[in-house]
Amino acid sequence: MSSTPPRVKTPEEWLAAVDGQKRGRFKVFLGYAPGVGKTYSMLSEAVRRKSRGEDVVIGIVETHGRARTAELAAKLEQVPRKQLEYKGTLFEEMDVDAILARHPEVVLIDELAHTNIEGSSHTKRFQDVLQILEADIDVLSTLNIQHVESITPRVQSLTGITVRETVPDWVLDRADEIVLSDLTPEALVHRMSRGDIYPPDRAERALANFFRRGNLIALREMALQRVTRAVDRTLDDYVTRKQLSGHWQITERVAVCISANPQSRDLIARGARMAEAMNGEFYVIYVETESEMPEKRRRSLEANIQFAENVGARVVRLKGRRVPGVTADYVSKNRITQVIFGRSAVKGWRQYLYYHALGQFMSGAPHVDVHIVTQEEK
Repeated sequence: MSSTPPRVKTPEEWLAAVDGQKRGRFKVFLGYAPGVGKTYSMLSEAVRRKSRGEDVVIGIVETHGRARTAELAAKLEQVPRKQLEYKGTLFEEMDVDAILARHPEVVLIDELAHTNIEGSSHTKRFQDVLQILEADIDVLSTLNIQHVESITPRVQSLTGITVRETVPDWVLDRADEIVLSDLTPEALVHRMSRGDIYPPDRAERALANFFRRGNLIALREMALQRVTRAVDRTLDDYVTRKQLSGHWQITERVAVCISANPQSRDLIARGARMAEAMNGEFYVIYVETESEMPEKRRRSLEANIQFAENVGARVVRLKGRRVPGVTADYVSKNRITQVIFGRSAVKGWRQYLYYHALGQFMSGAPHVDVHIVTQEEK
């Protein structure tokens, strides 16, 4: 007799469930490959917190036969797992109901991207985590960068290995703290060769495939970028809460201000190269005024915007009569660090108007670096 699968909550429903109410803190130990020490770091923190008198339990931890990891896990109380039968085979899964009934202060939940066996309360382990957080229980969890949904296609293209289990980006964005469990690729390969991560036969295959040095360097870079993003998001919240000035910024944010002029493509391309060189975020800003635009210029504008999207820009359409003020307001509030303007080689009153508008912008966004690119007028 088949049972009706539980309805899956949308991201909006999960976020709304904890909005404005007390909830547990969510900490993720992020790594770029198996063996960098995520689970060990998580267990080490749990043991320290227990020594300070906190009520800490293990919901589920996979030691993968690693002696030092198992030794740490043995120092903590473990909530018994539940057994589920699937296609004639017995599996063990984390018992969410038992954790909620036990209601510790902190619970350890390894491998956030895990897919639960059919018959579990939720399809994915991250959904178990969200339910536990709703019950005002802190969660420590682990995740490898290749399991982040938006990054998975890049990882598969890079390594040729299919990643079947993923975590939506919004779940990682929900984390209160992300800690990078880092190890140099050379040290990780050495650990692998020594048999500290996998048995010798499996380690040899891994070193020839996923654990190739080039793969590890690229994966590590992705993990570092993700943690930088999390740090900058936390700083965003702090700056907003404390009403600090716009120079509080870690990640470079490059913005190009465009018009319907076909030469805006050159500005966009320049901005994209600058953002890539700085390893920063890239924005393209256009301000719509109340005046009507001829059809030819409208088509040119849409072509510019399409080009911006093609090179990976975040396109921002603003509305207002005072273009310098509207632009400066957006740049300040979103803590843009570099702005690129185009300038036609004009003289007389048009030149005066241009510099007057530029002065208004710089008064409204004093902390941004301004780049002026002179263009031949068409």
